[in-house]
Amino acid sequence: MCQECKELIDPKEEKLDGIIARFKHGKGALIPVLQEAQELYGYLPEHVIKRISRGLRIPIAKVYGVVTFYAQFRLAPMGRNVISVCLGTACHVRGGAKVLEAIEKTTKIKDGQTSADGQYTLEIVNCIGACGLAPVMSINGNVHGRLNPEQIPGILAEYK
Repeated sequence: MCQECKELIDPKEEKLDGIIARFKHGKGALIPVLQEAQELYGYLPEHVIKRISRGLRIPIAKVYGVVTFYAQFRLAPMGRNVISVCLGTACHVRGGAKVLEAIEKTTKIKDGQTSADGQYTLEIVNCIGACGLAPVMSINGNVHGRLNPEQIPGILAEYK
């Protein structure tokens, strides 16, 4: 292959081809390939899903079915800061919905969305595992507990 052609090839696509090749002949290859592809790209763009479909010889509808069924897979890029808001029982009882409203108002996004500037992605979760600190949210894995709506703008400002 000529040097110019090598320079045109996306290194991520080469890595993706390697991932597909590693799992190609095993049973249950789709989920591990999707997981590694998402780790490589940060999400699963359409061209990656098509390449996986072709590489594993699985109908694209089945690939999309798996991607949309499991919450771990993303079809859009994530923001630099991922906000997970707990609405489990303890958080709900202690005002989690009002905390969520304050986050939505401050970021101008809803569950599953990423802000236009790519700063935040918001997701609602059923439990963060810090019920004693309810209501809680985590930002990039950092847990913030015993929240009230008035604290939200200040906390989010720390992640700009």
